[in-house]
Amino acid sequence: MGTVLGAMRNVRWHELQHAYGSASQVPGVLSRIAWGDAPTSDEALSDLERWISTPPVFDSTAATVPFLWELAATDTVRDRAGVLDLLATILAAGNAEHPAWTRAAHDAVAAGRASAARLAAASDTPEAGGPSPARTVRAAATRLLAAIDRHACPACAGLPPRGA
Repeated sequence: MGTVLGAMRNVRWHELQHAYGSASQVPGVLSRIAWGDAPTSDEALSDLERWISTPPVFDSTAATVPFLWELAATDTVRDRAGVLDLLATILAAGNAEHPAWTRAAHDAVAAGRASAARLAAASDTPEAGGPSPARTVRAAATRLLAAIDRHACPACAGLPPRGA
């Protein structure tokens, strides 16, 4: 596995949960997003959204977010805009029974704000036949940046800031 997603092996995925059980399958799904063809990547992104963010977040969500930021910043990932949209979905999701999971997931998304700003400011090379991938990434990053900047939820407001 090259340097992209290389740190996944440092996460104890089998000890984490998603909506349907053990998160041990998450590394394979992240890999399919990174290197799969369009249908494979789309299916993997959809699976991941169901598993970690819809409707509640899980303990695996915060562990997954840094890898989503990595994928969003990797030019060869087919649906970087979809990855950014998933990050926005995670920021909007929560888990009333586990506010610490919500806070950890939201903090992980907010920690990537600088990446969102870079992607929102990226130059665009127009392509014939529709919007360029850079344009769709830039639009998704701009939406996510706005969501990060205006984010307020009970889980994040109800706990002291990280590091305090």
